[in-house]
Amino acid sequence: MATRTARGVLVAALACYLGITFLNILSQRLGPFDLTLALICLGLVFLLQLVHSAPSVSRTPTHTTLLTLTAQGILTYLPLIWFGVTWGAMAGFFAGSLLLLLPARTGWTLYGATTLSLLVPGLLDNRSVIDMVYMCQATALTGLVVYGLSRLTSLVDQLHRARADLARLAVSNEQLRFSRDLHDLLGYSLSAITLKNELIHRLIGTNPCRAREEVDEVLVVSRQALADVRRVARGYREMSLRSELTSAESVLAAAGVSVVVDTHQAVERLGPASSTVLATVLREGVTNLLRHSKASYCRISARVGGDHVRLTIVNDGLLHAHPGSSPHSGSGLGNLARRLEDIGGRLIVHRCADDSHDDVFRLTAEAPVEEARADRRPTEEFTDGEQQYGRTDYVA
Repeated sequence: MATRTARGVLVAALACYLGITFLNILSQRLGPFDLTLALICLGLVFLLQLVHSAPSVSRTPTHTTLLTLTAQGILTYLPLIWFGVTWGAMAGFFAGSLLLLLPARTGWTLYGATTLSLLVPGLLDNRSVIDMVYMCQATALTGLVVYGLSRLTSLVDQLHRARADLARLAVSNEQLRFSRDLHDLLGYSLSAITLKNELIHRLIGTNPCRAREEVDEVLVVSRQALADVRRVARGYREMSLRSELTSAESVLAAAGVSVVVDTHQAVERLGPASSTVLATVLREGVTNLLRHSKASYCRISARVGGDHVRLTIVNDGLLHAHPGSSPHSGSGLGNLARRLEDIGGRLIVHRCADDSHDDVFRLTAEAPVEEARADRRPTEEFTDGEQQYGRTDYVA
């Protein structure tokens, strides 16, 4: 949506400049042939400018770029023979294209030359000094507007792609970590179990005593493999909420999301289980934000009240169509809810609206400060003024 909006603003601005030029030409009361010629030239200039302002223009071959830029230059200056200074506004488009397509030093030099070139038709038409200054200033302004809107459209497109890449990278990194740990820890154990089972299969009929000894060794290796699996899982579970807060702030800032992190000093004394589960909630929440929203801001708070801690993630830009808006539509939020329930916490998911943004998504996780029994439930001891949504939304 943001990319289409930026592109629409650019096209609308270009169309307005073309419309002004056409109205100026109409005021000259030209004949049908000249009006048709003007429309054709304006259409060609408009199409060339769309090509030069496209985000993908940087991937266009150099010879193609020079060819289209030359064509725009011809369509900028040649029609001055028929339409005079009323065609001078098109020089602003050409000046903007020079800034977009050429290296900085060359582009700005030719931009200045294009701006001053409007003095020539002004002198030939016996225009006053004020008119010639106005023509040069209008050309310079048009070039800057075209350049600025084109660059803005390109940056919006790059940001959109970067956010998608960040989400994919986060998932890919976790998959690689898990795959690497499984290979390193389980590869030897599983290979040993396979080889010993093949040996046992051969020994059962000829040497039962030796086969029983090998079975005992297989049990030892199997127990070690089970311990290795737990080590892999523990490497994922034992996470620090403080470290994840720092990482989330860095990732969101890199994605262009305005992020505010508000934490209580008592967060440092969280038990390992609570810290790990809340860190997992934070990681899942940030991943969902990057993949399923067009957020412009995110507020993350971790506050301690009594013997429980509350982690809240709030962001705008929630997409109506994405499946993550309901905790029952996927396994991610359901898994988080079960993790919190196991340590005596709960997960609250709520879609709401605040004073300045629509479609705000709020994810709240409550957990005991210290490790607690699974049958303990969080108490309503928070006094920071936040509304409770447990009665109307999903609570594990």
